[in-house]
Amino acid sequence: MKIVLLDTLTFGDTDLSGFEALGEVEFYKTTSQEQTQERIKDADVIVTNKVVITKELMQNSPKLKLICVAATGMNNVDLQGAKEQKIAVKNVAGYSTDSVIQHTFSMLFYLIGHSRYYDEVVKDGSYAQSAIFTDVSHPFFEIKGKRWGIIGLGEIGRGVAKVASAFGAEVLYHSTSGANLAQDYRHLKLSELLESCDIISIHAPLNEQTKDLLDYEALKRCKEGAVILNLGRGGIINEEAVAKIVDERELLFGLDVLEQEPMRVDHPLLRVKNKANLYITPHIAWTSKEARDKLIASVIENIQNHRG
Repeated sequence: MKIVLLDTLTFGDTDLSGFEALGEVEFYKTTSQEQTQERIKDADVIVTNKVVITKELMQNSPKLKLICVAATGMNNVDLQGAKEQKIAVKNVAGYSTDSVIQHTFSMLFYLIGHSRYYDEVVKDGSYAQSAIFTDVSHPFFEIKGKRWGIIGLGEIGRGVAKVASAFGAEVLYHSTSGANLAQDYRHLKLSELLESCDIISIHAPLNEQTKDLLDYEALKRCKEGAVILNLGRGGIINEEAVAKIVDERELLFGLDVLEQEPMRVDHPLLRVKNKANLYITPHIAWTSKEARDKLIASVIENIQNHRG
């Protein structure tokens, strides 16, 4: 069996040697769309994270029997084309739940604790010249007693809710589909959630219901001083709206996902004046060492199970 991994750079230093016990393996750090056909033409199994696999590519790869998506979302594979070619497609779910939950709070604490300011004020020597032992110029608030609104109460959203409750927050949520209403937390209409919550975190998928869910008009509804975190998918928050409103109002934004990744070089978020209220990480919430190990182990298991 020939196995081709198309974009191993995504996995960092994760041990990939387990694939070698399954057959002949080819590892590629990155693969462009122009390179894909040549690399998969003789493969029995391909492993992709973000490389797009089209129906045409499958048709020109006669030995291909299994496509392993090293992620949860399978939007980079033509699923109908795979079905027509009788090619199985397997993804991995749940591997990064704890990692994303942890990064949600990491982003929150960075923003509300003014970590950027306090780190710089010590390292630039200002604190060494202070007349007093403390610096209360940038006050922070406690999570206890605050309202935390969650958009998308799936597995990750529920995990965030549990930790937020442990901190003493009142957790509320909004279901973007309208179907997920049997929960332990109170459901609010989106407008009510935006207007009443001190912290809002997004853990929803990108679809027709969530595209530009938080546009400029929606963000205008948010409370002064609110924190808005997107750890779902880029495109749920309109990024041009964020770039505009972050310089108009006292709102704090934490974004781990963007509509285009890597972000484009002329992105308006790179030109905001109020940089202290904007924290962007390069789609890393899922990337704990443990999550990447689980991901690779699950991909290997998918190959083993398919082979029987």
